[in-house]
Amino acid sequence: MPILPAESDVFPDSLFAEEGLAADASLCWWAIYTLPRREKELMRRLRRMEIAHYGPLIPRKTRSPSGRVHVSQVPLFASYVFLCGDEMSRYRAWTTNCVSRCLEVDDSVQLVRDLRQVQRLILSNVPLTPESRIRPGMRVRIRSGALAGTEGVVVKRRGGDRLLVAVQFLQKGASIQLEDFQVEPIGE
Repeated sequence: MPILPAESDVFPDSLFAEEGLAADASLCWWAIYTLPRREKELMRRLRRMEIAHYGPLIPRKTRSPSGRVHVSQVPLFASYVFLCGDEMSRYRAWTTNCVSRCLEVDDSVQLVRDLRQVQRLILSNVPLTPESRIRPGMRVRIRSGALAGTEGVVVKRRGGDRLLVAVQFLQKGASIQLEDFQVEPIGE
């Protein structure tokens, strides 16, 4: 089976730009819950229909029995794609036969802020670990480096501290390994 080339996980590319569609208050955001393993197919179909969406993809390395390393792009949030548009865009997404449920986002400003941070983490090429639940902890901001200004919650795990950047709406997120000197506490 041939390996497919990497595909874009955002359409249009300027979706999260300051003047992009994400800043348009007249558009709604939906969390589309897909049928199992249909996230990429939904994104391909939405791209062909020119419907704005974001489905964060991260690289996953696997080793074949012969020892070859394969890198594939897998969804960070299994079964979720975020759609930005009007009611007609949502309806057209339903017609793709990839959608199980469609959840309207109440706080689109917070969702866009969270998705921008997730996209920034992915683009930084640091190893990400999908996190299934948001855990209570101290809110922090990264002080310096490529991710300076990124905010999140510190999660204590075996092997060290991790910074969790979460999408509050889904109660899911991604984390990176960090050291205490890299972050500063922020007030709630």
